[in-house]
Amino acid sequence: MPLLTRMLNAPLSIDVRRGAVAGLGELLADKRIATEGRVAVAVGPGQGDQIAEQVKASLDACEVFQVAGGTVDAAVDLGSKLRAGSYEAVVGIGGGRTIDAAKYAATLSGIPMVSVATNLSHDGICSPVASLVHDKGKGSFGVVMPLAMVVDLDYVHAAPDRLVRAGIGDVVSNFSAVDDWLLAAEDCGERVDRLALTVARTAAEALVHQPGSIDSDRFLTVLAEALVLSGMAMAFAGDSRPASGGDHEILHAIDHLFPDTANHGELAGLGAAFCYHLRATRLGAGADRLAEILACLGRHGLPRVPADVGLTPEQFAAAVAYAPRTRPGRYTILEHLSLDEGETRKAVEEYVQAHGG
Repeated sequence: MPLLTRMLNAPLSIDVRRGAVAGLGELLADKRIATEGRVAVAVGPGQGDQIAEQVKASLDACEVFQVAGGTVDAAVDLGSKLRAGSYEAVVGIGGGRTIDAAKYAATLSGIPMVSVATNLSHDGICSPVASLVHDKGKGSFGVVMPLAMVVDLDYVHAAPDRLVRAGIGDVVSNFSAVDDWLLAAEDCGERVDRLALTVARTAAEALVHQPGSIDSDRFLTVLAEALVLSGMAMAFAGDSRPASGGDHEILHAIDHLFPDTANHGELAGLGAAFCYHLRATRLGAGADRLAEILACLGRHGLPRVPADVGLTPEQFAAAVAYAPRTRPGRYTILEHLSLDEGETRKAVEEYVQAHGG
């Protein structure tokens, strides 16, 4: 008998609205998440403490743990505490670093994790990948995706604007990742999961022309749902391929060579724009998409050229040259063109000259 369906990983619950945190206690009482209500809460700096107090008020057996930061050490330490307490689930409350640490700790402990995002900086709020700092830099680790996620727009509105806008850059970079995946299929015969590809691209299409700004609940809802779809696309594919291409190779290279330059989403959007510049000027395709991405980044005040994140053209060119080393085995527009040092510098100079005004 032919296989008529396939099982797909997806959250049990997705709640994006104002006041969503008020329903967190009821969600955690769901027997599919915690049969006896023994839940740990992991909070980072900022708004997490306030939400944690609301959770404690609605659950009898709940303990709050502070997460020092988005590091492997912090995640491992949290994992040890979760195992020692025999918790049934952990709630990660905060921004991307806290949620990534909680996902990693939950995976180490073999328990489900609920994501409560207080900003929308990147698609880690609902993905099977955790980006954590270790002694050799920053790495991406496969984890179990959140079993449920909550985005309370009241808390998102209170978050720093820069952290909220950053998620836009991460979503639009899906375009670059998807085209790189198709390029790898054409050049190398790499298998493409068309459902994962469709979900990732649809998320970006929903956002790139979306009217309004992060001041609008409507826009924030679309952004949050687009980030969730990006995370689900990665879960469907079994890796980060549908949301991470040459764009993310560039951002990881910048993180390695020039730490603390900018945040994940800001660099993802910049990397995507440059990758489309390469496509437009070297392959004769992608100029329309480049214009769409640049317009979207500009509309929302996101970086469009290296100077916007404090990098010189020479520094950015060094990051582009280094980028393929960050994801060995991944084939993108950067590997396809395989530009030498001089060609890379020329490409960056052309990009800055064309779009730096």
